[in-house]
Amino acid sequence: MSSLADTFRDEAGELLQELEAALLALEENPDEASLVDRVFRALHTLKGAGGLAGFDAVAELCHEAETVFEEVRSGEQHLDRELVSQALQAKDLLRLMIDAEFGGAAVEPARLAGMLAAFRNRLAPTAVAPGAGGFLASGAGRGQSTYRIRFRPGPGLFRQGIQPQLLLGELCRLGEAVVVAQLDHVPPLDELDPEACHVYWDVILTTGEDENAIRDVFIFVEDDCELHIQLVDADGLVDADGDYKKLGEILVERGDLPREELEKFLAEKKRLGEALVAAGAVDGGQIESALAEQERIQRLRRERQAAEVSDSIRVKSERLDKLVNLIGELVTVQARLSQLANGREDAVLLAVAEEVERLTWELRDQVLTIRMLPIGSTFSRFKRLVRDLGEELGKDVMLFTEGGETELDKTVIERLGDPLVHLIRNSIDHGIESPEVRRAAGKPAKGRITLSAEHSGANVLITVADDGLGLDRDRIRAKAVERGLIAPQAELADRDIFNLIFLPGFSTAEQVSSVSGRGVGMDVVRQAIESLRGSVEVASDPGRGTRFVLKLPLTLAIIEGLLVDVGSERFILPLADVEECIALTRAEAAATHGRNLVNVRGEIVPYIPLSEVFSLGGERPEIEQIVIARLDAGRVGFVVDRVIGEHQTVIKNLGRFYQGVNGISGATILGDGHVALILDLPQLAVQAVQLEQAACR
Repeated sequence: MSSLADTFRDEAGELLQELEAALLALEENPDEASLVDRVFRALHTLKGAGGLAGFDAVAELCHEAETVFEEVRSGEQHLDRELVSQALQAKDLLRLMIDAEFGGAAVEPARLAGMLAAFRNRLAPTAVAPGAGGFLASGAGRGQSTYRIRFRPGPGLFRQGIQPQLLLGELCRLGEAVVVAQLDHVPPLDELDPEACHVYWDVILTTGEDENAIRDVFIFVEDDCELHIQLVDADGLVDADGDYKKLGEILVERGDLPREELEKFLAEKKRLGEALVAAGAVDGGQIESALAEQERIQRLRRERQAAEVSDSIRVKSERLDKLVNLIGELVTVQARLSQLANGREDAVLLAVAEEVERLTWELRDQVLTIRMLPIGSTFSRFKRLVRDLGEELGKDVMLFTEGGETELDKTVIERLGDPLVHLIRNSIDHGIESPEVRRAAGKPAKGRITLSAEHSGANVLITVADDGLGLDRDRIRAKAVERGLIAPQAELADRDIFNLIFLPGFSTAEQVSSVSGRGVGMDVVRQAIESLRGSVEVASDPGRGTRFVLKLPLTLAIIEGLLVDVGSERFILPLADVEECIALTRAEAAATHGRNLVNVRGEIVPYIPLSEVFSLGGERPEIEQIVIARLDAGRVGFVVDRVIGEHQTVIKNLGRFYQGVNGISGATILGDGHVALILDLPQLAVQAVQLEQAACR
C-alpha cells in the first residue's frame, strides 16, 4: 500500500494540475463542452485512483464535485464563475488533504465538511432526469466490464412508493454510466394513467463489479419489472481489430428492431438512424441508447490500445539525478582516456579511446534529453495566480502563453517558478491599470500578460510582457538619485535606468502592499536567474507595456566550454557566450596608454586581463589571446595566455567555503586530474566596471 500511495501522490499532482488548467480554461470558454469533459475526467480519474490507494476522503470530495459537473455537462446546471471558484477551492483542498497523508499539516474536518456541503447544495433535486443522457457519477474507477441494461418497471411501481430515479442513481454509483429514458410507451395524454409508470430506461454501465452487484440494486423490485443485463465488453471480449458493432446490429440484439426490417432499411442505402426514426420503426430514444453503447465501447477500446502501446515509465527524479552524476563522471574518465591515448603511439588504444568518446557523447546527449521537460506545465499554473491576484486588486487580467512545448532541464524549471511569480505579480500590480483607466486610455478593459518561451542557440529565452503603463523612467531616476545610487548629473541610457529596479531594496511604490512595495521582488528575480547562469533584460515603452526577457541555459549539468591557460592555472569559459578569439601583442596593448581597449574591425571592445583579476602574477607572454564574449553589457574581451580548445565540461558545485566568490560559477575536473574553474563572465564584466569606476573617483 505504501508503494501504491507514493504512486498515487505522483499521479495526483499531475491530475490536480490538469484540473486547475481545465477549470481556468472553462471559465474563459464556458460554452466549450470539451472543457467540461476535461474537468470531469480529471475528477473521475483522481477519485478512482484515490479510492484504490485508500484515500477515501479524497475520493468522496471528488465524487461530489464530479456529480455537480455531470449536471453541468447534461445541461441541468448552469456553469458560472462561482462554481469555477468553488471547484478551484476544492482543488486546493484536495492538494492539502493529499499532503496531509504524507506528513503535511492536517486539514480541519469542518473545512472538508463545508466543501462537501457546498457541492451537495448545488445538486439538482434528482440525480437522473427522464430523457437525460450523459455520463453520470461513477464509482471507484475500477471499470473493467461494460454492461447493457434495460430496466422496464411494472406499471404499479409508483403505487409501491418506489422512485426509479433513486434506483438509477444507485446503479450509476457502481461505475461510469449513460442513462437514456425511453418514452415510446407513453400513451396520449387522454389515456395516460398518472399513477402508472410508462417510462423505461436503457443504461450503459462500465464498472468493476459483476452482474450480481447490478442485480442487487433492483433486488426489491426485480419481481415487478423487466430487467435485462447483458455483458457487451470486458478485457479481451471485444476484438480489438475493426470497429464495434454497427447501429443496426445493436438494435437487433436489443430486440428493438426485427432483422428483416433492418435488411429492408439497409437496402435503401440511407442514413440508418434517420431512416428508422422517420419510418417509425424505432423510437429516437432507442437510437440514442444504441449510439451511446457504440461510442462507449469504441472509446474504451481506444483507451486500452493507448495503454497497450504506451512506452513511457515513471522514474523517480533522484534516480535520474544519480544517472546524470554518473554520466558526468564517465565524461571525466573518457577525457583522461583520450589524453592518455593521444600521448602514446598506440593506434589500437587511440581507436578504442575515440570509440569510447563517441559513445560517451551519445549517452550524455540521451541522458540530458531525458531530463528535458516542456515548460508549458510551469506556464499553466500561473493562470490561477493571474486570476486570483487580478480579483484581489480589482483588475481584469488575462494570461496568454506561447511556446509551452519548449524544453528545459528539469532543474532549471523547478527553480524558475519563484522568479516568474515575482515578475507576474509586479506586472499585475505595477503594470496593468484598472479597467476604468484602461478604457480612458483607449485600451481594452481586460489587461494582457504574455508568457512565452523559445530556443536561442544553447539557451532558452523566456519573456514576460504586459500591455500596461510601462516603466516610469523619470520616477526611477529620481528615486535612484534620492537614494544616492546615481549622481544627479549622470547621463544614463534607458536600459541602464531600467536595470536600477533590480538593485536590492529599490522600489518606486509609495505604499507597501501585500503584493509589492518592499523592494525585494526584482532583486530576488535577478539573483535567482544569475544562480541559474542566466541573465535578465528589461525593456519598456511608456503607456504600452513592459517586457522582461530571461536568458537561461538549456541544462545545468554539462556545458560546452572553452579551455584556456592563464599563468599556471586553467579556466573554462562557457562557449555559448564566446563569439571569437583574437591575438593581442604587447605593442597593441601599450598603444592604448593603459586603457584596456582593443580595436576589432573598427569596433572598440574593452577587455579584462584575467591574470590581473585573479592576481596570478608571472610574466605575461609576448602574444596573448583575447576571448571576446557577447554579454548583456555588450562585447567584452577576456585576456588569456593561451586558448587550448573546446572542452566537454561537467559542472561541479564549489564547496560551501567557496560559494559566493565573484566571477566563479563552478569547477570541473580535467582529463589529467587537475581542477579548472568555470568563469562567470557577466559577473566578471560587472566587477571590472565597478573597479574602473572606483579608480576614477
